Amino acid sequence: MQKSFVIVLIAALLGAFVFSQFGSTSSSVAFIAGVVVATLIFTFMPSSGSSSSDEPYVGPTMTLYVGNLPYRVHEGEVKALFGEYGPVNSVRLVRDRKTGRRKGFGFVEMSEAGAQKAMSKLNDYSFQERTLKVREAKSQESDSENS
Repeated sequence: MQKSFVIVLIAALLGAFVFSQFGSTSSSVAFIAGVVVATLIFTFMPSSGSSSSDEPYVGPTMTLYVGNLPYRVHEGEVKALFGEYGPVNSVRLVRDRKTGRRKGFGFVEMSEAGAQKAMSKLNDYSFQERTLKVREAKSQESDSENS
């Protein structure tokens, strides 16, 4: 059973602050003299025995170039797609500096073994009505040596 601790900060009348700690989220609304006051809730969940998706993978990694992405896609959607093949450390979708709009490509850093699987499975894969192009990303150093 995973414990959940909720700390409720109540901004009470006259600027006084009351801190309460509850064992469940069911007590997330506080009443003082019959008046609901602003509550700020922080939930802390201890990590379970399995690896958390927020913890970076520490083994050998590879960065993939992902092209022909839908312009409306978000980092979380790309992370979920590539996460099916291995641990994902980061997703960076490239944006136009002037407009802030996505350019339709990005980079995914993930475990080397997962990256190999993702390249074979997701290259030419139809994702949100677009055909993805997935390759190993070229390093900036090799680009500058070739110019």
